[in-house]
Amino acid sequence: MIMKQSISLQVNGESHKLEVSPNRLLLDVLRDDIGLTGTRRGCEDSICGACTVLLNGQAVHACSVLAVRASGQKILTIEGLAEKGKLHPLQEAFIQRGAIQCGYCTPGMILAAKALLSENPHPTEHEVRWGLIGNLCRCTGYVKIVEAVLAAAERL
Repeated sequence: MIMKQSISLQVNGESHKLEVSPNRLLLDVLRDDIGLTGTRRGCEDSICGACTVLLNGQAVHACSVLAVRASGQKILTIEGLAEKGKLHPLQEAFIQRGAIQCGYCTPGMILAAKALLSENPHPTEHEVRWGLIGNLCRCTGYVKIVEAVLAAAERL
C-alpha cells in the first residue's frame, strides 16, 4: 500500500490542501482533484505540451511533474489567466487572429507564450517559434499562433 502525502498547492491564487500518492502527476491532481480541466491530457510523454502550466512562472509539462514536487509552489493554469472576467491579451489575440482551431493545444500554447513574454516582452518571430517549441499543434502551420503571440506582445 502506498502511503499518501499531504501537499499544499497554490493554484490560480487559491490554496489547495490535498492527500496524494507520491506517484500522482500534477496533471491528474489538477484535473481530477481540483477540477481544472483546461490542462489537457495529450501524449503523456512530455512531448506535445497540451498539459503546459506555469510553475513559479516557468512553463512546465504537468504530465511530467509529480504533484508532491509542486507542493508549496505557485501554479497558473489557463483558468487562472483571465482576471475579473476579462480575458488576458494573449487569449484575446488568439481569438482575434484565428489561432484557435480545434482548441486542444490552445491552453498550453497560451501559457507557454505567457512564460515567453514574461521573460522576453518583445520577441522576434524566431524567438516566439523557439519559445513554443515544446508545444505541438496538429491543425495549423503555426503562422496564426505566432502572429497572435506577436500581437499580444505589442499590447502588453
